[in-house]
Amino acid sequence: MNEQTEQTLYFVSCVGQKRNRKSRARYLYTSTWFQKAREFVEQTRSPWFILSAMHGIVSPEDEIEPYEKTLNTMPIIERREWASNVLQQFDGRTLTPKTVVFLAGQRYREGVADVLAQRGIAIEVPMEGLRIGEQLGWLSRNAPPG
Repeated sequence: MNEQTEQTLYFVSCVGQKRNRKSRARYLYTSTWFQKAREFVEQTRSPWFILSAMHGIVSPEDEIEPYEKTLNTMPIIERREWASNVLQQFDGRTLTPKTVVFLAGQRYREGVADVLAQRGIAIEVPMEGLRIGEQLGWLSRNAPPG
């Protein structure tokens, strides 16, 4: 993917529930939360990527194998390396959004969101502080008309 000049770019975190076979990333993750988040971002018609604990930034169209890895149990040094890799991938894709919206927990934002903000990109975390059930409700209530 070349230059992406968009107003808004979405990052959706990966989840533990996955299919047991290689799939396009948009379909690999099978939890209700991920499915609702995917539907939400697809209805915005804005570009979006998955923040994968294994692969960093993943396009929804990329085919990837299932994996067992999460930032939630990763030591801080490994999370910092992951964040650095994500920023390199971001730069390599020449993404230039005005706003990045994270549908992702704190571990998937740390070391990424603050650097993007320092670059002048507005950061939004609309579900920050909400529990999983509240997030599901938020995604349903705020879904753009499809």
